Amino acid sequence: MKISEILNQGNPTLSFEVFPPKSSDGFENVEKATNAIAALKPDFMSVTYGAGGSTSKFTTEIASNVKKNYGVPALAHLTCVNATKESLDAQLETMKREGIENILALRGDLPQGVEDTSDWVYKHASELVPVIKSHGDFCIGGACYPEKHPEAANMKEDIENLKKKVDAGCEFLTTQMFFDNNIFYNYLYRIREAGIMVPIVAGIMPVTNAKQMERILKLSQAFIPRRFVSLLDKFSDNPAAMRQAGIAYATDQIIDLLANGINGIHIYTMNKPETAAKIQDNLSAIVPSCNKAE
Repeated sequence: MKISEILNQGNPTLSFEVFPPKSSDGFENVEKATNAIAALKPDFMSVTYGAGGSTSKFTTEIASNVKKNYGVPALAHLTCVNATKESLDAQLETMKREGIENILALRGDLPQGVEDTSDWVYKHASELVPVIKSHGDFCIGGACYPEKHPEAANMKEDIENLKKKVDAGCEFLTTQMFFDNNIFYNYLYRIREAGIMVPIVAGIMPVTNAKQMERILKLSQAFIPRRFVSLLDKFSDNPAAMRQAGIAYATDQIIDLLANGINGIHIYTMNKPETAAKIQDNLSAIVPSCNKAE
């Protein structure tokens, strides 16, 4: 099923993101985790794409497994970092053969040490979208950044670039993680004012340990509210308490979003089935799909 169809039904949805292993050595553990998450029967699952396409084979394999064996619509990430037309064509044909209907079109992170991309065929996700469209009837999504893409000069420029992606054919957008809902609401107002009217799925990261937050601060520009800082200060030395508090904070965020008319919720699970299951349980009376797990 296409994700645009799911989102356009207007019901609250809960979806989960998983990531593939870095090598075949870790595939068994990742497969076990993703199978457990798929068994929760979310509205859909997304599968990320390794830096420079390093895990593209696993992305397709996991997405195909999620759809074929669990009946969960799968969203495969695809990046165009340093890609050629030939490499993208091959990857898209593989996805098509595996029955994947949904693709998240991304530029992707620049490889470490790379600054000059002038000789790249594709420099932006907006240039990837038409390539995907040329390969058939895929539903195409894109990413958006409530606190601005780190490479954009300002929010105005970032929203202009976002509109290019939507105009190129993105049918829905998923946000980068955020921890302050007011930032998201302000962003949503600005993109709607810019004429971007496709469904927006809010990306939420349940922070369940202090090291996870350290990585987030290193890789993301996300603003950390004082309330969340207090949580870290109080519970970071107690793993069980930190996990419970982090999930509670994420749940509060989600309930506030749903209460304010944001129907699409996407959880960055970090391949933790127990986190996905707890979030789902916390929303069991609010989101209809949370009652589908067998």
